Amino acid sequence: MVRIASLDPSVALGRGKELLDSTKAQLGRVPNLYGAMAQSPAALDGYLAFRGALGKGVLNVQMRERIALLTASMNDCEYCVSAHTFRGGKIGISPDELAATQKSHSEDPKTASALRFVDALILQRGRISDSDFADLKSHNWSDEEIGEMVAHVALNVFSNYFNHIAKPELDFPAVAVER
Repeated sequence: MVRIASLDPSVALGRGKELLDSTKAQLGRVPNLYGAMAQSPAALDGYLAFRGALGKGVLNVQMRERIALLTASMNDCEYCVSAHTFRGGKIGISPDELAATQKSHSEDPKTASALRFVDALILQRGRISDSDFADLKSHNWSDEEIGEMVAHVALNVFSNYFNHIAKPELDFPAVAVER
């Protein structure tokens, strides 16, 4: 049952309409989660600004999607797992790698170290061990990349939690959460 309705861009007003129009121009459509967020233009504005800033960072789009997918899986967010699996496939991540990402795994050792870090970061609420950090650094992740990993987790926790509260209708092909 939807708790916070997705705001229709054609009837939205003011800042909410501007944000939804901008989202539609960028993505070609307005995902229902964004439409629900638009009920609070400040929340959507903040989310989009944070997302936009991180999109200019050093992590490539595949790593950003993997972090989003893993965070969604760990937060049991089917909407976000479905959305990031869909997007991950569109940017060239194989179905096997997408499934492995939900379980903090990857065939690529460097990617796997980042996913283990994200897993530890979420489970330990940011209080990772020295060995977790050493593992990440041993795979040549820079301090800049590590900072962005933390920021991407924060961004995606926000969208996962908002989804849990709003319960928007799923508008992506459904993908089960697998941990």
